[in-house]
Parts: sequence; structure tokens; C-alpha cells
Amino acid sequence: MNFVKRAGLSLWARKGRNLITFATFLVISVMVLAGVLINGATSRAQNAAKRSVGAEVNLDIDMKSMATGGMLQAPQIDASVVDRLGALPQVQKYTYSMWDRVILGKGTALVTDGVANTMGPGGTAGIGILDSSLLPDFRSGKFTLLSGRHLKAADRNRKLVLIEERLARKNGLKTGSTMTLTANDEKTRATFTVAGVYRDPRPGSEPDPEYGVNPADMIYGTVGAFAAMSDPGGAVTKVGKATFLLDDAGDLGAFEDAAHRTAGQALTGFTLGVNDKAVRQMTGPLKSISSTATLAMWLIGLAGAAVLALLINLAVKQRRREYGVLLAMGEQRGRVIGQQALEITVVAALAIVLGSLCAPALTQHAGQSLLGKEAGSARHKLDSWKPPAPGSTGLGEGIDQDDKPVENADPIDRITVALAPSDLITVGAVGLGIGLLATAIPAASVLRLSPRTILTKGK
Repeated sequence: MNFVKRAGLSLWARKGRNLITFATFLVISVMVLAGVLINGATSRAQNAAKRSVGAEVNLDIDMKSMATGGMLQAPQIDASVVDRLGALPQVQKYTYSMWDRVILGKGTALVTDGVANTMGPGGTAGIGILDSSLLPDFRSGKFTLLSGRHLKAADRNRKLVLIEERLARKNGLKTGSTMTLTANDEKTRATFTVAGVYRDPRPGSEPDPEYGVNPADMIYGTVGAFAAMSDPGGAVTKVGKATFLLDDAGDLGAFEDAAHRTAGQALTGFTLGVNDKAVRQMTGPLKSISSTATLAMWLIGLAGAAVLALLINLAVKQRRREYGVLLAMGEQRGRVIGQQALEITVVAALAIVLGSLCAPALTQHAGQSLLGKEAGSARHKLDSWKPPAPGSTGLGEGIDQDDKPVENADPIDRITVALAPSDLITVGAVGLGIGLLATAIPAASVLRLSPRTILTKGK
């Protein structure tokens, strides 16, 4: 009789045992497929988050190098070098900045709302910026542009400034107004046009941590115009920090390599550090459920595989007399093993097909529920973070400034499960591999014996 026909008759005759094997295969396929689907869904969500946020690479002073090298003055880098880095193919946008003290001219006054002025009468921080829209506070939504427009790279040598709304209100300034600023040397003067007015929500009683002035008094200006004021005879614009937004977070390594080749020794005293805090904040819950799903997949998959192997091993040993009769009738050993493998393949294929039909819906519901809990917990942790008191670093209170949440980077709380052909192939390969291995090993051990031994001694 054809071994394929015998396999069909055997499946029908052993419905109870095959049903148990089918249920075991179904559990394995559903759990493995669920883990694969959740990993795929979280991976897609993470990639989407990376693309939406992008990779922010900061060129900043290497403080460790300054301390160990005994440097007394912070290093600076030529703006032309940064421009070459900004022209690399991995970069989407870039900006750089420098700062110095500027003094408001007659007719204008600082807000100085309860903040001691450390820069002398009328003095405040003047930050020269290439592209103000790329400032972290504007990108996060913390600062709001109320009127006018941002400073752009095309404006670098024009005399334009952005001022905070409280400074504008106190001095009756608005977009299009002019104001005179004096450089740190208290001699060089220039008249600037207000390109825009923005809002900084920080209270005036809370000094800016980097510059120590009232946030309402800070002035952003075009980097070329401010550099010319700070160093009237300078032929080259020097900057202290820069920010590069990459097209894709995956381009970080290529960008770093290209940056070192392009800038060479000019990067001495500086570091290139990626700011992926927003991405980590958004994707934290995704990584948590992905690791949980992977662990559950392996535990249940291995346990199911062990149970399945025991079931198949028991079934093979119970059919030793059948094998002995077939071998005594001249059936080839390979065809006997092939019959058992075919039976297992049919059962496994049915289980995998049924599992592929029900697993996506079950995984979507379970994964979404688990992700909702993780995202809710992460959001509660972010909402409960409190900044230290004004004038405090927070170290004494156990507050880490690095834990400060990134605005407009809410933890992802939704995933979309989608079954791809590759997922089905993976699960099918795992299921069939387990089944065939569990079949071949005991069957081969039985069929190594002679038909006479099997039939007479039952061994």
C-alpha cells in the first residue's frame, strides 16, 4: 500500500492521539507566532519613532579633555568646518552657535525680574545662532514663536534678533522694530531688526542655568552679525557648539566616520554625542513588551516542544509492532519513517494554518493591553518628575537633571500587528523542525532493529 495512503488511514484511526498532538502544535505555533508578531510590530514602531524624531548629534566641548589637558580656555571651531560637516549626505539640517555679552543701548532696558544681573548694567547673554528653529527648546515646543520668523542660515550676516515677549513688552518692541546693541568691548555698536518675538515659559526668578541671566533678557541673533561684534577684526567666525539632525538614526556611525575624516584635527577638544533621549523615552514601553513577549515565546515554545517530543516518542514506541510487520513485508525503512514524518507534517501544517488565522487578532489584543499598561506606567513616571528648586542643582534632593522628560515625546502606546509571509515561514520552519526531529530520532532508533526482533521480543 502506498505510504501516503497508509498515513491518511493512520491519522483517521488515531484521532484522539492526533488531536492531542494537534493541540500541542497549535499552542506552540500561536505562542511563537505571537512573539514574532509583537517583535515585528515593536520594531516597526521603533523605526517610525526614530524617523519622526531623527538623530540629533551634538558637537560640544570635551570637558574631560579640558580637565586632563589643563586647558584654561574653551576650544572653538571654525564655522567653515561646521559648514562642511553640515554638507555631509547624512545630515538633514544643522545649526551652530556662539555667545558673548551684549549690552542694550539707550532707550531699552532689561526685564531683570528679581534676578541679579551678573553681566553688568544692561548686559545680557547674546547667543549667535545659525538656525533658531533647531534650538532644542523650539523643537520640543517649550519655546513658542509668537510673531515674525526664525533666524535661518541665509540670514547669517544680516543684523537680525529674536527677543522674548517680556523684553519686547517692556520696551515697546515688536517684529520689525530696531534696537541697538553694544558688544562686550563696550565700544562696538550695531543696530538690529527684530525678526521675531518668542515666549519662554520659565519665570523671571529662575536664572538660565547656562548663562545665569533672566530668561526674559536672553537675545538670539544671527551668528555672523554677533561674531562680527564680538571680534570686529576677526576674519573667521568661531563657534563653540553645533547640532546636526540626521535623516536617519541609523546613519550615526557613517556620519561620525565622515565627520572625523572631513574635520580632522579641528575636532580636537570636541566630542560628537548623539542625543537619542526623545527616542528612548518614546520607545521604552516597546522594548519592555518586546522582551516580555520574547521570553514568554521561548519559555512556552520550549515547554511545548518538550511535551510534543514526549508525545511523538511515545507514539512511535507504541507502533513498533506495526513497523515490524511493515519491515517484514519488505517495506523500506525510509518509507516507514517517511509515513510517520508525513503524519506529523499534516498535523503541524493544520495547526500552523489555524494558528496563523487566530494569532494576529489575539496578539493585537494582548500586545495592545500589555503596551497600554507599560506606556501608562512610563507616562506616570514622566509626569511625576519635578525640577529642583530655583538655584539648586537637585543633587541634594536626589533629583537627576538627566531624568528630565523630553517634551512632545510621549511614550508610544499603540502598535499594529501585521502577519507577513516571512513570519509564517519562520513559525512553519520552527514547528515542522521540532516535529520532524522529534519523529526521526525515536523512529530511527526503532528501525535499526531487525523485524524479527521487533515482532518476537517487542523491542
